[in-house]
Amino acid sequence: MNRIDRLTGMILLLQSHRVITAEQIAAHYEMSVRTVYRDLAALGEAGVPIVAEAGVGYSLMRGYHIPPVMFTEHEAAALFMSGEVTEQVADDSLRGALRSALLKVRAVLPKERQDHLSKLKKSVGVWISSPLKEEEGRSLMPLQQALVQRRCVALCYNAGGRGEHTTRTVEPLGMMFYAREWHLIAYCRLRGDFRDFRLDRVVSWEVLPEVFSGHDDFSVKTFLASVLHEQEPTRVTIVFHPSVMDRVRREMMCPQVTEEPLPDGRVRVEMVAYSQDWLVGWLLSLGPQAQVLHPPEMRATMHEMAVKIAQAHA
Repeated sequence: MNRIDRLTGMILLLQSHRVITAEQIAAHYEMSVRTVYRDLAALGEAGVPIVAEAGVGYSLMRGYHIPPVMFTEHEAAALFMSGEVTEQVADDSLRGALRSALLKVRAVLPKERQDHLSKLKKSVGVWISSPLKEEEGRSLMPLQQALVQRRCVALCYNAGGRGEHTTRTVEPLGMMFYAREWHLIAYCRLRGDFRDFRLDRVVSWEVLPEVFSGHDDFSVKTFLASVLHEQEPTRVTIVFHPSVMDRVRREMMCPQVTEEPLPDGRVRVEMVAYSQDWLVGWLLSLGPQAQVLHPPEMRATMHEMAVKIAQAHA
């Protein structure tokens, strides 16, 4: 990126934040803080009204803005592809807002770039084998608004998917999409601790008028990392037939995966599993193309489940 493009982008970055630090700008552009200071000084000399607040960060003077920037062909295509992916993991409320936003983007594009997107839409698609499940009355938008407004939410939750419903009030702190499900990260007043709620196990929810405070230092990413570390990991060794290795690499959600080709063409894979139940169910879908070597108790579970499946189909 040349300096002119970077300076223009820096104005847009400032315009899109109420306040931003030099360190955050440096991280965004992958450059030194010293270079950020030089660029900010150059913008100031060019007449851009940048306000510096000691110990807080930088912002643009209220009321100052630059007109919308024309999207390049690559930028427009990237937005289109992002929209196609989001369609697969969003609910109807988010899809509607997304389509409206992309329509506005297309409206400011010149005709040749609109034609480019039309051709791209006909030729490119995104399909996820396990899309977000549609459930009547479910909408993610109210939860997003509760996060921003810091409003409490009443949940009726199917704990552990066992059919045991509990009613609780939570303070929502984050939403994450991982392991093919949306998760609400929140402080649970019933348990007096932070919890990870799978939204497919939420029977119903209601955003309450009550506003909560605190948790200013809470980090969703740090919390999720700590949850994984607290779980007892299991070292697993599995031998796979080469015909299923593409699927293994694509779908395996276990960390620290190592592969070792064997003389007979099969592949020995070692990994760390945090959920043996999930792994057993997934391995069974591979049939005889997967063989568990370690641990012994997992081999026994695989055998037991395979026998039950055979008996059910006898």
